[in-house]
Amino acid sequence: MSRGAILPNRGLADRLSALFWRRPTVLLLLLITPPLLWLGVVYLGSLGALLLQSFYSIDEFSGVVVEEFTLKTYGELFRAANMDIILRTLTMSASVTLASAVIGFPVAYFAARFARGRWKAVFYLGIMLPLWSSYLVKVYAWKLILAKEGIITWAADSVGLGFLLDAVLALPGVGGNSLSTSFIGTWLVFVYVWLPYMILPMQASLERVPVSMLEASSDLGAKPWPTFLQITLPLSIPGIATGCMLVFILLMGEYLIPAILGGGKVFFVGNALVDLFLQSRNWAFGSAVAVTLIVVMLATVTVYMRFMARLSANRDDVSLI
Repeated sequence: MSRGAILPNRGLADRLSALFWRRPTVLLLLLITPPLLWLGVVYLGSLGALLLQSFYSIDEFSGVVVEEFTLKTYGELFRAANMDIILRTLTMSASVTLASAVIGFPVAYFAARFARGRWKAVFYLGIMLPLWSSYLVKVYAWKLILAKEGIITWAADSVGLGFLLDAVLALPGVGGNSLSTSFIGTWLVFVYVWLPYMILPMQASLERVPVSMLEASSDLGAKPWPTFLQITLPLSIPGIATGCMLVFILLMGEYLIPAILGGGKVFFVGNALVDLFLQSRNWAFGSAVAVTLIVVMLATVTVYMRFMARLSANRDDVSLI
């Protein structure tokens, strides 16, 4: 019997399989080329076009983009109205990040140190469940809760604290006709929406704190509070930093919550970008704002990475000692 009768002719799939086995680099190139093309052409290409357009200007009379290199567009960022939007965005992002860290740390600490078995599963379910619902539905639900006819106003009036709510809404800069159209209401919804992104990194970091170190501290006579300040809190800093970085970056580009709740009064950088690109069609200035926002986000990530690298180096030095 001939060899061909024993071994059937190999098809294209067999030949390709043998080629990839002999030359794994070819297989690697075939796998990574499509995503690299997508990243290079679509993502980096769009960012390059955005950067290029940010150095153009717009003719105020005709509204036509003048394709000449200029820094005039970036100079418009320093106008009083634009600086007010930038400072408002930074203030909101920093305050929400700080509030999320203060609120989220006790929850994460309880889940990491005391929740066990079924209660830990309940914790994860409670944190993740809001993320399963529609983002838009949650925002509109909060709009109803914070409205003048909503449950918060009703509860305040029922217990005789309506005057206190009115006094808060009368505060300049943060108040409004109702909670749903005020800076305070927007702040509350921001904290609610982005709080899980703060809790989960904290909880993961707190679970990595060695129990043996806590037991050694107790054996040496340290009380719970000094143990927390000198061991638990320093070792949980990576989770706190990660949560702060995530929340701050996500808040910098937020536009949907202010658009729905702010009633056109609470205006942030994200809302300005939508208005510049879709309403006023000032793409040159919109590109400059977008590039500035990207630079701020990259600076935040850079600071975070350097902080984590320094923290890791300090830990290595301590371990060597």
